[in-house]
Amino acid sequence: MDTTLFIKESNDHFLLVQVYVDDIVSGSANITLCEDFGKLITNEFDMSMMRELTFFLGLQIKQTPTGIFVHQGKYAKELVKKFDLKNSKPMSTPMHPNTKIDKDENGKDVDENWYRGMIGSLMYLTSTRPDIVQSILRVIVWLEEALWGCVVFLDNL
Repeated sequence: MDTTLFIKESNDHFLLVQVYVDDIVSGSANITLCEDFGKLITNEFDMSMMRELTFFLGLQIKQTPTGIFVHQGKYAKELVKKFDLKNSKPMSTPMHPNTKIDKDENGKDVDENWYRGMIGSLMYLTSTRPDIVQSILRVIVWLEEALWGCVVFLDNL
């Protein structure tokens, strides 16, 4: 149960309101519900109504007549820059479930905080990329071994 999600039903329509710290996102297929909520919230609190949602919590939202699309392209590009992965080899498919990850006995130790930061960032990326969840989870198993062999493996995700 999400205690930050509120739903108002009105006849055959509903309004969804999501509250996150100091951000409020609302939406409905019924424009009247949206307008009424906007008037209510701006009259009750010192706040302004924004425009159509395009970015929220690192998620990019694209609304078209055919649907709503959520992606993290900007976030993914920031990760490539932050973790210096610009020379990584892109893969078109996720890791095979039977891939074995071995310890690199001759590998160089990796800064554990850096490595954990990379894994945490990649975990957040899985909110729009369920195809990489298994690969990321397999690498997490090796978190305690944090050697460059694993980083090279991540380089190829």
